[in-house]
Formats: sequence, structure tokens, C-alpha cells
Amino acid sequence: MINRQSAFPWQSGPILGIETSCDETAASVLSSDGSVLSNVIASQDAVHQRFGGVVPELASRAHVETIESVADAAMEEAKLSWADLAGLAVTQGPGLAGALIVGVNYAKSLAYTLGLPLVGVSHLEGHIASAWLEDPEFPLPCVVLVVSGGHTHLFLQDQHGRCRLLGCTRDDAAGEAFDKGAQMLGLGFPGGPALDRLAQTGNARAFGFPKSRIKKDSLEFSFSGLKTALLYTLHSMEEPQQVKLKADLAAGYQEAIVTVLIDKAFMALKQTGVRALAVVGGVSANSRLRCLLQERALATDTRISLPPLRFCTDNAAMVAAAGRQALIAGRRMPLDAEPWSTLEPTSESSFAITPEASHS
Repeated sequence: MINRQSAFPWQSGPILGIETSCDETAASVLSSDGSVLSNVIASQDAVHQRFGGVVPELASRAHVETIESVADAAMEEAKLSWADLAGLAVTQGPGLAGALIVGVNYAKSLAYTLGLPLVGVSHLEGHIASAWLEDPEFPLPCVVLVVSGGHTHLFLQDQHGRCRLLGCTRDDAAGEAFDKGAQMLGLGFPGGPALDRLAQTGNARAFGFPKSRIKKDSLEFSFSGLKTALLYTLHSMEEPQQVKLKADLAAGYQEAIVTVLIDKAFMALKQTGVRALAVVGGVSANSRLRCLLQERALATDTRISLPPLRFCTDNAAMVAAAGRQALIAGRRMPLDAEPWSTLEPTSESSFAITPEASHS
């Protein structure tokens, strides 16, 4: 099939980003200079709460029901008409297959109708791009820790914006570990924020949960053993004791996760000789992680980028930011392209996000 998108050159102007990789329906408009004009997110927490986790079929249905109104709201908030747009970006993967299909097909229909260039970006690209949304002077090269419900990846991003994988989790992502821990503690959905809130009232030293150490100097992660440790600890306690010590359990469990994340990130800085660290993704909103990161960065004279909370969890501003750079670089998504639910084989080591500063 002929790629009609190749005929659409990029002309600087506002760009609309669409994000539907999991359970957030989001749309955002960035201006021609990359500033955020709107960032609209429709949460599905109420849809999935009684199931204790995201139900893919229900997520897809909710995206279908809300995507048009969310995109309209983003355009209205940006005070723009559809004719003002210069390009479109959409999360092409990874994520839930059905959820991705909704966003990708909606973006394709807009691109076809409006005659605009369209680019599909990796969800990880979006999270990485969020580091520059409100910190455009953040330097390259840098180490990037992407930490979310589905990903725990360390990248080295060079001065040209190309990312090289340094290490990732061997089993569970940190966000998944938070959610499963919250579930075991009976904290409901979404679990990560609930565990964070409870841990703030607990004693992190009351329980010595294991901190994964795969091997010396390894930049890989593992959190499955920690989940098992929490499960065994709970099984060894009577219910009244569990209730009494729940905050301490949450604090100790959280400490074991964030300590490993920080230790590995700063180990990556030491191994690469880089002095700048970006921490992005949903877990970067965790209050204990943010506190300890800032303390370690201050103590080691490390430049750090922690996106504002509104750009940590899944959002479309990060997708639009990644898409804007991809469009500038000449990338296009054919209108017959399909979403991909798992990480592409080459995307871990070769995808590129180039902050605007690198073009100067």
C-alpha cells in the first residue's frame, strides 16, 4: 500500500497528541514552540475499581465512548480549531491491544480527514520526552529511568537524543510491584498512590524487606522476590496484627522498591560518567522516590529532571512532545500501520527522542 503520509511534509505548528495505551483516554495540544496548550485526561478508575485492576475489554470500550469528547475538549482548552493543527501523534505501542487500536484508528481518521502528517510513537518515547516538557534546558547526554506500571528501564540518551538500553527488569515492573503490594495489603485500586499515602504514616525500618541484588554492577532489576517476601510476611501474621502494622508494612515495602531504583540509577550515572538523570513514568510521582532522589542528587551534584505530577502518569502531552520531535526528524506512520502491544524488538535500543535544544 502506498504510504500517503510520506507526501505530508512537516510544517511547524500546533500538534495534537492522543494516548490510549491502557486505562487513560488523553489528548493534548502543543504549540509550535512545544509549550503545552492543553492536557485533558479521562480516568477510568471508577470503571476498573471493583475488579481490583484494569480489565482490557472495559478499557477499550471506555476509550471508544470518550476519545472524541476528550479530543474536542483538548482543542477547546487550547483555543484552536482543527484547521490550526499542523500534525498528529498517537501512542502506537506498547500497551493493551484493544485500547491502542481505538487511539490509533482515531488518529488515522483525523490524519486522513484533515490531510495532516501523522506519527506513531512508543509509549516509552513519550515518558522520556516528558522530562523536557517543563525543563527544556535539561542537558544531554543523560541517564533516563523509565519507571511505571509496565516498564522499569534504564537508558543512556546521547547528545543526539538516541537512547541505548542499559538495563531493565527481569520480571515485574516497579509499578506492578507497587500495585500488587497494595492489593495484598487490601488498599484497593489504583494501588500505587494508595500505598504511597499509607506509607507516609509508617515506619520504613520496622520490616527488613529484601532489596534485589542480581549481581555486582548489574543495571537489571527484579521485584518478584519482594512481592513474595511481603506475601510470606502477611501469612505469618494474624489479621489484627496485619491491621495494626499495615502502615509499617507499606513503608518498608515501598522503601525496598525505591531504594533499588535510586541505587541502580546512580550506578548507571557512575558507569557512564554522565551527570544528569531524568526519572519519568507513573512511579516517578511516588513521594518517597522523589524525596530520596532529590536528596541523592543534591549530595552528588547531579542535575535531575522530575516531571510535574500531571506529566508523570499516562498523558498525551508527552505523546505530543515525542511526536513533535519525530515529525521534525521526518518520521511518519503509514495509514495502514497497526499498533503493537509489546515492545518492538529494536525499540529498546534504537529509538530516539531529540529535545529541541539538540537542534540548535
